[in-house]
Amino acid sequence: MKISEINDLSDTELEMKFRELGKELLDLQIRKQTGQVEKPHLIKSIRRDRAKILTVLTQLKSKSA
Repeated sequence: MKISEINDLSDTELEMKFRELGKELLDLQIRKQTGQVEKPHLIKSIRRDRAKILTVLTQLKSKSA
């Protein structure tokens, strides 16, 4: 996910996407522990996307305060 795509989303959409990626990350981590994950590189990608979203959310909240 590119930062330009993240900036186009609203606050609620960002929060929903953050939670959705969190659930997906948890699922991938559990499957990795059991040896069932086909694409382990996705874990790193999802962690980075969540960090980008969290950064944008933090910036938006600091601007409104």
